[in-house]
Amino acid sequence: METTKINPKNLSEKPLTMKDFKTDVHIDWCPGCGDFGITASVQQALAELKFAPWRVTMVSGVGCSSKTPHFIKTYGIHSLHGRTLAFALGAKMANPEIEVVAVGGDGDGYGIGAAHFVHAGRRNVDLAYIVYNNEVYGLTKGQASPTLKRGEKPKSLPLPNVMDGVNPLALALSSGYTFIARSYAFAGAHLKETIKRAILHRGMALVDVLQPCPTYNDLHTKEWFAQMVESHGQQKPRCFDIEKEGYDSRVKDASNEEEVLSKKKQAFEMAYYRGEQVPIGVFYQIDLPTYYDRIAVNAPILNQYTPVTLPTQDPSGKPTSNLSSALASYLV
Repeated sequence: METTKINPKNLSEKPLTMKDFKTDVHIDWCPGCGDFGITASVQQALAELKFAPWRVTMVSGVGCSSKTPHFIKTYGIHSLHGRTLAFALGAKMANPEIEVVAVGGDGDGYGIGAAHFVHAGRRNVDLAYIVYNNEVYGLTKGQASPTLKRGEKPKSLPLPNVMDGVNPLALALSSGYTFIARSYAFAGAHLKETIKRAILHRGMALVDVLQPCPTYNDLHTKEWFAQMVESHGQQKPRCFDIEKEGYDSRVKDASNEEEVLSKKKQAFEMAYYRGEQVPIGVFYQIDLPTYYDRIAVNAPILNQYTPVTLPTQDPSGKPTSNLSSALASYLV
């Protein structure tokens, strides 16, 4: 696993366990909620990557899953509904030396936050975004989220859903995300490793996590995901790891347009996989300059200072900013 991206300043001097990332805040999710497994995987991933808790910032929006920063002992920003990535981007751009991890639900990220989701991909900000995808709005009594397919009717809906569902992986791919993965809330080892890979990736990373909602979604339950299903005449687990079956997601040469298009086509086809099984794993990854890299080309001073460390005055105390030209038109 590539680890060259990690800033040594962010590492703890002592060994860590997931207990070092647990808070004393009471977790009030429903019993059996997949959010518990996702939170534990995040804690385990941060501990295994040896991040000092005070060098990590968790950002969330609004929803059941957006309570996560309260339960993970790092700096936390519980922001506005759908604005998770806007706050996360600001934090990362202001201080690119820290690790920023954004978390939220499918409604928060793919619904009200869809515009931020798309443009974060275009920018290729260096952060990981973990989306808890349960197909319903769990906090507000189970309305259909953007990922619920047309015609499906969980018990929380009086009638079948009339809108087509969003395909998060395909949307991320077309938006420019440079690391795109899917995992499952109760596949602990797989989810932990996928989160670690997303954090280590230098660029905009999405981990779409299939997360059963035991209260409102009676279609895709923990029992449904645990079923053995028929595939090519054999009984196989519902969730299958595409990488263990030979799928290669990585673009080796980002300057090779033919290879890039080939990998994107492969990822689109896997994102729209149709069958009884559900593919999980990394669907697409490519190494490209980040948003900060590109901004630093236009503002070379950012190669010397981060925005939060830019000097505001010289040694004599005189401000380094000169607003005279901007104010000239207002002078009379």
